[in-house]
Amino acid sequence: MRYIAIFLASLLFSVSAPASADEVQIAVAANFTAPMQKIAAQFEKGSGHKAVLSFGATGKFYAQIKNGAPFEVLLAADDETPAKLEKEGIAVHGSRFTYAIGKLVLWSAKPNLVDEKGNILKRNDFTHLSIANPKLAPYGAAAVETLKSLGLIETLQPKFVQAENIAQAYQFVATGNAELGFVAMSQVFEDEKLKSGSAWVVPVNLYTPIKQDAVILEKGKGKPAAEALMQFLKRDQAKQIIRQYGYGF
Repeated sequence: MRYIAIFLASLLFSVSAPASADEVQIAVAANFTAPMQKIAAQFEKGSGHKAVLSFGATGKFYAQIKNGAPFEVLLAADDETPAKLEKEGIAVHGSRFTYAIGKLVLWSAKPNLVDEKGNILKRNDFTHLSIANPKLAPYGAAAVETLKSLGLIETLQPKFVQAENIAQAYQFVATGNAELGFVAMSQVFEDEKLKSGSAWVVPVNLYTPIKQDAVILEKGKGKPAAEALMQFLKRDQAKQIIRQYGYGF
């Protein structure tokens, strides 16, 4: 009877524990750094899987994935890159979905520098404007589109301090290398409140909506950890975190 009890206890444990706890390699767009760190912690706690996060520019991730990088899931800063990978057979067909819609913000680390209507851009009384590389970073492309919509691209382009990605664009402003710059709302807002400095939330009619899609890559096909992460991103627990950082759905 003692051995039967031990067997039943071990069987019960194996059923209640994650069936195949594993790790998943995730390429995450730089703008989604803060919320993804919180989401990953909750995901690991609830699933038993480990989330290995790499942050960077979506354009660079695309090139790395094409060259065989070991990523299993991509959380992009746009919807075009995951769709392209899907068409090229490098992503799992049917796994793609929009996990967030990003918002663009003109931000300065200095209080009262950026007004609530963004008129500082028209006044042009600053030296440097930080912007992510529009060829690699969708938020950089949105910034260029905004300046074109305002008719200011030719005037302000000589003042660009171009960053590799949106995280670096934020750093240029935070460290004073640029007085102001275009960043993701998630970098400077939390719970709908500006964390520091001054900002203008760019009206969404000035740029194409920044739909951010997630997709399982071929290296993650059939992996329980990759599939579990994608499901977790759709749950209210994850959506609540995403919403806290100013994203829409």
